[in-house]
This record gives sequence, C-alpha cells and structure tokens, in this order.
Amino acid sequence: MKKLKIWFMTFFRDVFVYHNSSLEFRAKLFASIIGANKDVDACEEKILQQVAREIYPEDEARADVLVMTTKEYVNKIIQNNGLDLNELILAIDQELKDVKRFCDKVDIEKLRRFLVCSENDEETLLIQQRILEFLENEVKSFKKL
Repeated sequence: MKKLKIWFMTFFRDVFVYHNSSLEFRAKLFASIIGANKDVDACEEKILQQVAREIYPEDEARADVLVMTTKEYVNKIIQNNGLDLNELILAIDQELKDVKRFCDKVDIEKLRRFLVCSENDEETLLIQQRILEFLENEVKSFKKL
C-alpha cells in the first residue's frame, strides 16, 4: 500500500506535493550526478535514500517522492528518453537564474557523497567532479547578483 501511495504522489506531485518545484529541483541535482554514472546501483540507491531522509527528516513520504522523482530523471537520461545530461544541467542552471532561493538548495557536500560510487570509473568520476565544480561556480555567481 505504501508503494502505491508513493507512486501516486510522485505521479501527481504537481498537485499533491507542497513546494513541488523545490523537490523537483533537488531531484534534478541528484539526477545530474547519478545520471553521469548511467546507472542507479545499490551504492547510489543507498546514498540517495540517506540524503532524502536528511533533507526531509520529518516527512518520509516526501523523502520517498524525492527518491522516485530522482530515479525518473536518471532513467530518462539513461534511456535517452527526451533528456540528456547536458539538457538537465542547462535546465538546472536556468532554474538557478530564475529562482534565486534555489541556490540555497544546492548542497555540494551531499552531492559529493555520490562520487564514492564511481571510484573505479575514472571517466564518470571526472564528469561528476566537473558537474560539481560547475554547480559550485554557478551558485557563487548567482548569489552575488
């Protein structure tokens, strides 16, 4: 029953999830790092669950919706289903420009945790590090404005 509820909330998050745009933005951030790895394996899954619970410690359902939404974005990247990593990063960048409060949602340390899952893949690790550097620089520049 719980999985059905989470699926329902994820599917209709625009209607039923409070501050949906903030959750969507965070999901895109996590998807950009995980999507560079082209897979959501047990390592990414565990870290994503932990981070979601840290962000929403009092709201397990919201944390579950964040996890499911992130997986949706990653699957779109992996399956090349209307979204690639570059488009996602550009969308994140545009949202940072448009909604200044989203700069506070970018937690580089939480994103950096995912790098441990790519330690054995030098190319993926390099892409993830570049994404983190890009996000860090963008947040700094947008906060100055």
